Amino acid sequence: MARVTRGTRGVKRRKKILSRAEGFRGGRSRLLRTAAESVDRALQYAYRDRKVRKREFRKLWIIRINAAARSQGITYSRLMEGLRKAGVGLDRKMLSDMAVTDPASFNHLVQLARDNH
Repeated sequence: MARVTRGTRGVKRRKKILSRAEGFRGGRSRLLRTAAESVDRALQYAYRDRKVRKREFRKLWIIRINAAARSQGITYSRLMEGLRKAGVGLDRKMLSDMAVTDPASFNHLVQLARDNH
């Protein structure tokens, strides 16, 4: 009777797990069970942190806008309220970029917000 070498499906599954665990330390990259646990956890973190990244960027933009606004003598909330009343449709990402790279136009927006507050 011929020796059974097992199917390719299991080999493919194990190879997939171990290739995803590449770069992990110790047995986490070499032992199937440990690697599978580590890969599962890594995928959970990746899924969660795709959402967290968006929150963190929004926080960063708000911090930058607030710092630039306060240097012009206005608070973040007053600035955003004034811009909303003025009908300025710029999002926080663009405002943050303007505050860092183009202070002159940001100062113009601050003045616009002051006039509409």
